[in-house]
Amino acid sequence: MQKYVGKVKFLIVLTIIGAFVWFLVISPMLTFHNNEKKMEDAARRYYELNQNELPTGQRIKTLSLKKLFDGAYVKEDMYIPYTKKTCSVENSWVKVKRNNNNELDYYVYLDCGILQSNVDHEGPEVKLNGEDEVTIGVGEVYKDDGVKSVVDNKDGKLNTEDVNIVSKVDTSKIGTYEVTYSIQDSMANKTEKVRTVNVVKTIKAVVKKDLDSAKNYVGYPDNNYVRFANMLFRIYGIEGNNVLIVSDVDLANVNHNKLEDWMDYFEGVLPEESKQLLVKKKFCNETIKSDSLDTTECNSYTKERYSFVPSIDLINRSEENNRTFMKPDDTIAWTANNSSKSQAYAVRAVFFGDDFGKEFLETTVNDNYGVRPMVLVKGDTNVVSGKGTRDDPYSFNEIPAAKNSVKLNTRYVGEYITHSDYLWRIVNVESDGTVKVILDETLDRNFVIGYNTQGTFTYNPKDKNSVAYKINNQASKYVDTSIFVTHEIKVPIYKDKIAYKGEKKTEKYRVKLSAPNMYEIFSGYPGEGFSYWYLNTSQKEKVAAAVADYGICVNEDTPDGIEFMVRVVGFVNKNMVISSGRGTPENPYKLK
Repeated sequence: MQKYVGKVKFLIVLTIIGAFVWFLVISPMLTFHNNEKKMEDAARRYYELNQNELPTGQRIKTLSLKKLFDGAYVKEDMYIPYTKKTCSVENSWVKVKRNNNNELDYYVYLDCGILQSNVDHEGPEVKLNGEDEVTIGVGEVYKDDGVKSVVDNKDGKLNTEDVNIVSKVDTSKIGTYEVTYSIQDSMANKTEKVRTVNVVKTIKAVVKKDLDSAKNYVGYPDNNYVRFANMLFRIYGIEGNNVLIVSDVDLANVNHNKLEDWMDYFEGVLPEESKQLLVKKKFCNETIKSDSLDTTECNSYTKERYSFVPSIDLINRSEENNRTFMKPDDTIAWTANNSSKSQAYAVRAVFFGDDFGKEFLETTVNDNYGVRPMVLVKGDTNVVSGKGTRDDPYSFNEIPAAKNSVKLNTRYVGEYITHSDYLWRIVNVESDGTVKVILDETLDRNFVIGYNTQGTFTYNPKDKNSVAYKINNQASKYVDTSIFVTHEIKVPIYKDKIAYKGEKKTEKYRVKLSAPNMYEIFSGYPGEGFSYWYLNTSQKEKVAAAVADYGICVNEDTPDGIEFMVRVVGFVNKNMVISSGRGTPENPYKLK
């Protein structure tokens, strides 16, 4: 009895295994081969009706499964086993060619995922000489490296000269182009390989071509402007494989003995996308005596850093007929050089009064003058647009413009917005999402205010005698404040002379509009006869910071009765959205 039970169990197991084999292997394979036969029959019917399409000679004709479906030569869908997914109608095909007896042979390839026809369906493997992606400069001659080898899995090694090469490279225009390499095997299985060719204009190549054999620009060139980090710079020249650039305007005012500290602040506000284009270098900060101010050499340097101010040797090398773009016309700006621990040199195109005729002004390191950072840009940085003029500067486009309907607080320091018919620049995106902006000029020239000379010149929005109160309460006559929110500001108060990082205490107030801090980025003189108050004031009687209409920072004793115009700072509501524009002065963002 047990013997029969064992046989029954064996037969049951064998039946189950057989059923699994049938359903998992045999039945799908039968269905698959049946579908292959349907495709071949469909192709034969097609060519019976379209005999003019039959191949001649050694040529091969291909019919895709899709074409057979579209022509109703195949009417039922073919599925991947045990799924609802259809076999590929694009990759599946029937090929027909004539044999040596001039008879037609049909080859079917059906792609059903895990099941594929056992027929040659792969094109040759093409390997190129050189890289698959190549970068060359605009105007250069492109010479293709060609094909290294072609190997087919059935036909073996093929002749590289049989590869058809189609090039769309135009080195006269910046852009991305393709070179296509195509070849097919004896079964007409085609392979296409693509090499990408980037035609670029690098900043080093642009400058080198323009300067010819010179190392730097001289005089007053009108074609060395470049936009970097949303700021306008001037190209100084080539340094090794890189390009040295300098800010076109004073970004702030600062005392010379804190230059490196301010540069750390400047580097901290640079967008990361821009900072990645920079190379650290050692900047000149040599101590120079008054009888050596004509030097064109430097023998003492800072530690490696990303930014510093121009040195006297660089300024001298840029002079042509006693003129140079490195000397500001409207302001006095610091050089990197000291004459002693307490004295340093500043520069201006032309000094007036007792200093007329001087090349450089020797002044105390505690004075506040303009700061124009220099940075070293990687020479292989691509110039994507621009002609190098002030109106159309070279652009790296490292910070693409915002798309419409994004919030302003997703944008970057230095970008421009327009509001109340004025231009404003982003100073910072605050932690609460508001956007700190500064007016790019002064308000209406009729809005001129001063302190009450009977008291101290303290920046206090609660004191009606302070310019702070007048700005916060009267500036709304000239600018729509609806986009701004009341926000806390920090007012630095100094013991005596106003100096960067020299405040004795800080007062906090909540206002909608305020004067700029003279040490904050973009607070420097915008030119064209403007004057304006800063919020920096001292405990000492009648000491307040301002910019006079000749571009010089006033930060010591303030004369009785003096009045200046107003340049304001505000905090834009965190919910404001960009409706249009590119964030440039020519095409600023509009808000909604």
